[in-house]
Amino acid sequence: MVRIPGLGEFSAVGLFHLLVVYIVWGSTYLAIRLAVGAPHGFPPFMLGASRMALGGGLLLVWLLITRAQVLLHRHEWVWAAASGILLWTGGNGLVMFAERYQASGYSALIMGMVPIWVALVELLRTRRAAWPLWAGLAIGVVGLLILTFPGMSGQSTHVGGIIALVGASASWATGLMLQKNKLAKPNPVTSSAWQQIFGFFGFVVLAILTREPLPHPGLVALAGFGYLVMIGSLLAFTSFIVATRLLPITLVTTYSYINPLIAVLLGVLVLQEALTPYTIVGGALLLVGVAGVVMGNRPVSPQALDAV
Repeated sequence: MVRIPGLGEFSAVGLFHLLVVYIVWGSTYLAIRLAVGAPHGFPPFMLGASRMALGGGLLLVWLLITRAQVLLHRHEWVWAAASGILLWTGGNGLVMFAERYQASGYSALIMGMVPIWVALVELLRTRRAAWPLWAGLAIGVVGLLILTFPGMSGQSTHVGGIIALVGASASWATGLMLQKNKLAKPNPVTSSAWQQIFGFFGFVVLAILTREPLPHPGLVALAGFGYLVMIGSLLAFTSFIVATRLLPITLVTTYSYINPLIAVLLGVLVLQEALTPYTIVGGALLLVGVAGVVMGNRPVSPQALDAV
């Protein structure tokens, strides 16, 4: 266990896995932008289906090789399907759709809303809130309005892209709550594998409904795809599941205001994405709001586990 002054004691293993999520998921926004970027990028839902098939399939093969738990218990299948579709098809899929029109750093900033959605769900459930939560919600909403108001952030005003990002953050937050509350017992690799498999089926349905063409990616798009599968899916998502089991959910969701900082920096350095004063102010207010929301939610006690 590791003691953090002012916050309490937490699992050292859980904190390590949370650090992995901080770093890797901050960089996946850049990888997504590279993978879906025109003219030689993947169609977004085809990208998601390919990523989930390969990532989930490789995890299942690993489970078979190591003779670990492969199948879930009967009552866990529905929650794995629901959380997998919400996290991957809804959350990640809408981000990939949006990044055809929006900058990677900007997309990461909007996805920073995840803890706000989580806080709203908890508020509806408990009907209790400390003042930092209300202040955080108010500040976060102001930051979001600055980021999404046409022309203020210097970003594309593609309405569909902005709506997709807001919807993605809500979908991911809902899937996160299901993951935390309904899938606490299975092997984290087993959960990760089947959630990605169910996400694959969700992506296939969307690709068919939107009549996406078969992908013909270039080398840059393939590099982004490889990073998303091997690092973003296999490594980071499994670390994410471990972190949700060993740490309070409000601590885990702090990745939502670390990831945007990494994503914005990489977007500016690698893709020369615009960084306007409005983007800085709006992003800063959103992240301050998220911090207030996290402080205003009383964390649950972490599970006393030392290893996974």
